[in-house]
Amino acid sequence: MIFPKLNVGISKAIQKKITEEDTAINFGSGAIKDLLATPILAALMIEAAVTLVDPLLPENYITIGKILNIDHLHATTKGMIVTVNASIIEIDETRVVFDIVAFDELGEIGIGHHERYIVNNDLLNHRVEKRTEILRPQP
Repeated sequence: MIFPKLNVGISKAIQKKITEEDTAINFGSGAIKDLLATPILAALMIEAAVTLVDPLLPENYITIGKILNIDHLHATTKGMIVTVNASIIEIDETRVVFDIVAFDELGEIGIGHHERYIVNNDLLNHRVEKRTEILRPQP
């Protein structure tokens, strides 16, 4: 299937003010009190990629994540604003590859490489149901 609205080079930025809920100590990813947790940075990178691509897909198509590699380069403190920009660098049939860069008011704080796959939502749900049917109680 061809997805005409997707093109290499398009990008989207999202922003978030870092709160207590986003800190490493609150998230359980470290003992540092007022600093952005790496898992939150990863989630913001994924969100930027999803908000770039998913609205451009035909009805009932979504993307699912396959690979995420990030480098959390610098600390960001509670109260700062993080901007995350995802750019499509490659499209190969249903595979979409992103370069992602995150900044706060002081400069670059993280870089990432992310791969997502375009899937039919109904087909995905059917496969998940089939895979997990063994977990359902039997009459």
